[in-house]
Amino acid sequence: MSGLNLDDFASLIERPDAVVRRDAEERRERLAPRPGALGRLDELGEWLAAGQGSVPVKPVERPRVLLFAGDHGVASLGVSGGPEAGAQELVRAALAGESAAAILARRFGAGLRVVDMALDCDPGAFPEDVTRHRVRRGSGRIDVEDALTAEEAEQAFRTGMAVADEEADSGTDLVVLGDLSVGGTTAAGTLIGALCGTDASVVTGRGSAGIDDLAWMRKCAAIRDALRRARPVLGDQLQLLAAVGGADLAATTGFLLQSAVRRTPVILDGVVSAACALVAQRVAFRAPDWWLAGQASGDPAQAKALDRMALNPLLDHGVTVGEGTGALLALPLVQAAAALAAELPERS
Repeated sequence: MSGLNLDDFASLIERPDAVVRRDAEERRERLAPRPGALGRLDELGEWLAAGQGSVPVKPVERPRVLLFAGDHGVASLGVSGGPEAGAQELVRAALAGESAAAILARRFGAGLRVVDMALDCDPGAFPEDVTRHRVRRGSGRIDVEDALTAEEAEQAFRTGMAVADEEADSGTDLVVLGDLSVGGTTAAGTLIGALCGTDASVVTGRGSAGIDDLAWMRKCAAIRDALRRARPVLGDQLQLLAAVGGADLAATTGFLLQSAVRRTPVILDGVVSAACALVAQRVAFRAPDWWLAGQASGDPAQAKALDRMALNPLLDHGVTVGEGTGALLALPLVQAAAALAAELPERS
């Protein structure tokens, strides 16, 4: 890959400030109610303080929901319960403010941004600010062919990095990360299965739409075949994303790594963001210190990826709709943790 050295991320990404975190812990010892009474909210407040480098922690005032969108050729095998017209329907609902994520984002005061990386539709169907980063029209069918060329994988990865810089430069102080895809969970299961060394059946979930048993078997077979193609390129994360990922997944991976460089905290949603996070961890082992797992989606691949990264989901409400919805439900918890850490009085 010309000019893009992933090894640089290992040195560019620093952990959240450990000294500040100790200061936040010491401050919490003096506050009411007593330490431990607020459960994980204490931990979240200290995590935010370390990321911000600030005690007391600053409020989360400019959160952003970021959704990378794309279609995957493997969906043609009947492995997804998503819309027949593809992810464009999901994008249209999100932009119209009618999706679950859009409604919650509006309620919680979070901006919502959709980035088209590989929708299988005419780019004129959506505003230019949505489609200007598109790499290709749909990603390849990963059971029999590469999702992307090497050049497309690099372009998508760089797009994710550029979006991370745009968000950091605009003052976004926390990102809720999700996806709008059809077939994306199949690619995600393949990435996680390859990186964790497991069989297809272990990482084949039923997707956001809850596919039936026949579709699950087709999905399992597709992941099995894609895993055979993934294993020879495990040593090169960009090649892996090109082989069995997709433009939206490559962009998400680049976004996660550059967000860690820019010290922007991220809440992960479902299995797609978890798969990209696992790839990113292979690039830079400190990067997961900047991420929270918003929810347990019930997908076995997501559970395996989060366990590998030692990320404990904040919520487990059985939300499978995807699109950033489950992670958005965790946003008020993070905001509450910041407010309590900053505003609780000291014990007399």
